Amino acid sequence: MDNQPIFAAIQAGDKDKLRDLLAHDPESASARNEQGISALMLALYMRRGEVADLLQAARPVLDIFEAATLGKTEQIAELIKKDRSLVNARSGDGFTPLHLACFFGQESAAHLLLENGAQADAVANNPMKVMPLHSAAAGRKVAIVRDLLEHGAPPNARQEAGWTALHEAAQSGDKEMIELLLKHGADPAAKNDKGVTAVQLANEKGHVELARRLGAA
Repeated sequence: MDNQPIFAAIQAGDKDKLRDLLAHDPESASARNEQGISALMLALYMRRGEVADLLQAARPVLDIFEAATLGKTEQIAELIKKDRSLVNARSGDGFTPLHLACFFGQESAAHLLLENGAQADAVANNPMKVMPLHSAAAGRKVAIVRDLLEHGAPPNARQEAGWTALHEAAQSGDKEMIELLLKHGADPAAKNDKGVTAVQLANEKGHVELARRLGAA
């Protein structure tokens, strides 16, 4: 069966069409696109929860990337017990399971992966060049950021356009995140590719007190 109809249904959020496709061909729940991204991962990326539920019900056995995204720690543990290399495997779009757990705010899954050797400084194999720290900071997941830093994530790592986690925290006005990053050595004077510091970003976004705190660090 052509995989395109199921991806079109996911993108449209058409649950009725998806049900029809799955009823006609249950194996289509295992479809992957040209990048190797599964139908379930696409639904999760698009934040289509009900669509993702339909796909997961049709194919309850998850791969390591899906399990990390959904925070399924028991399945993660089973998978890496069978194959340790999965801890630092790469998805079709260049992310590790840890990247995905961090991006989707799965604290327990991220911790399990870190405790089993996931690389806290892994750089995504795509133009974004993010590390798990950037993903967690963007989602304002302070507990995950703390766990990453305690497992050796470099606090001043730069992603696409030279952004650091501190730039992200300054832009969003996240005081707790800023204090945590500073404690672990984040540099408030670090500039992105446009020459902008976290201090300047905080000021631009109206976080005046945080800008003062950063300027005094």
